[in-house]
Amino acid sequence: MEDLQKKPRQRFLALDTSTAVMAASVMEDHALLEERNERAERNHSVHVVPVMEQLLADSGTAPGQLDGIAVGIGPGSYTGIRIAVTAAKTLAWAWDIPVAGVSSLQAMAWGGWHCGLAAKAEAAADEPAAAGAGGTPSADQGGTGAAPVHWIVPLVDARRGQAYTALFASAGSDAPRRLAPDAIRMMDGWLEALADRMTETAPEEQPAAVWIVGETGPHAAAAAELRCPAGTALQLVPYELEGRWIGRLGAEALLAGQRDDVHALVPNYTQLAEAEANLLRKG
Repeated sequence: MEDLQKKPRQRFLALDTSTAVMAASVMEDHALLEERNERAERNHSVHVVPVMEQLLADSGTAPGQLDGIAVGIGPGSYTGIRIAVTAAKTLAWAWDIPVAGVSSLQAMAWGGWHCGLAAKAEAAADEPAAAGAGGTPSADQGGTGAAPVHWIVPLVDARRGQAYTALFASAGSDAPRRLAPDAIRMMDGWLEALADRMTETAPEEQPAAVWIVGETGPHAAAAAELRCPAGTALQLVPYELEGRWIGRLGAEALLAGQRDDVHALVPNYTQLAEAEANLLRKG
């Protein structure tokens, strides 16, 4: 017999412009219908509306069919995150649907880790010895008590030796759980703090591996020197954010009834823009 209590599926639009890639998707509950990942450097404002229009058309979604909008609030490019947040707020208000802000770094951590696991699984299929250490779980393995815990460190380059970064942990396919807040940090100090944290962690709680994902290029040499305890593998995964991970985070939030005030939602800048900081100093 059909379950009459079953809730109808919901569709969500997701958008992020915090990095050089404009990542967008349409989700049906937790399932991906369509996504677009457009490299536009810092010119997202020109492409955001056409990309969203095409995305909705390709997924067969009319604006009236959307049940909510998820948006990456950063941190990242100061101008970039404002583009996505402004677009999301405008559409949510115009279409009278809820909006939920999600962490761009958490989405990057989730996507980068999944990408890294998939690459290792492919390498292991070709050459079992290439799987490496760390008790790496399957990319589709659900979180269980027996699964090894992995730490994930997303990076978005902030120049001058800095990165927008955070720390997450995961043991399966669920969204990584947060261990440290999103912030802009000096990489040298941040890597030292991570090493100290691992030293202070009880042996039975040590991560099986530490994954540094995202814009690793500018910080690859420093990250490769991260001091990890014996038995903890270090993995560096260059990764560009994909719309599906913003969509999955947003779907989780919206399906759980989490939403932001459309007028009060603001980007997570983590710091003042240089011009604003200079103005305050002069004042």
